[in-house]
Amino acid sequence: MSIPIYAVGDIHGQMGMLQNALSRIQADGGPNARVVFLGDYVDRGPNSREVLDLLIEGRKAGRNWVMVKGNHDRMMSRFVQHCEIADSRLPSTLNWLDPRLGGRETLASYGVEVIDKDRILQVNERARAAVPQEHIDFVNDLPLYHQEDELLFVHAGIRPGLPLKWQAEDDLVWIRQEFLRDARPYPWLIVHGHTPVDAAEHCGNRVNLDAGAGYGRPLAAAVFEGRQCWLLTDAGRVPLEPNPR
Repeated sequence: MSIPIYAVGDIHGQMGMLQNALSRIQADGGPNARVVFLGDYVDRGPNSREVLDLLIEGRKAGRNWVMVKGNHDRMMSRFVQHCEIADSRLPSTLNWLDPRLGGRETLASYGVEVIDKDRILQVNERARAAVPQEHIDFVNDLPLYHQEDELLFVHAGIRPGLPLKWQAEDDLVWIRQEFLRDARPYPWLIVHGHTPVDAAEHCGNRVNLDAGAGYGRPLAAAVFEGRQCWLLTDAGRVPLEPNPR
């Protein structure tokens, strides 16, 4: 029998939801459960700082956790470090401090309030003073994917047809349609987030666990035994069956 591996979808600063998901995981797999977090720990929700604190403390405590990097985590780090306000994958009219992306909520969790008349450099100076270097180092050091047995955990997905060793960081944290529309089998079942759906879904060659916690919907957590998958609910496991698109 395969050892269970648990996965948590995009958290987006939702500390209460994260604590609830971890409680469901512990109830199913015990305190030493193997857990992979799929990125996007910050933005939109109110508790980005607290979420990063919890993950950092978990790693220090030797928890059996793996965290991969999401595009929102990268945007936060690049803004604080380099005053980079917009990722090259964003539309020209959109930047990290736009209400649609949630950077302001992240900064508010560090005590940095942003108003429309603020200059970007002023916001950056306040952010650099408020965000602990430990948090920036944590985000910068996150791996872009985690492969274990028959499973590949990655934030956004992979570029179809390209070997894993040649995948670009921008694709691993940002890709959407080229990956989502591809129904070909991969060497692994790919477990990802990044693209919000109404509920976690199994598409045959991939499982999407971004159920929209950043927009107030429940945070998805799942357990895998080989390629078999169950969602974790307060009532226990619920099978997540393949429903190829």
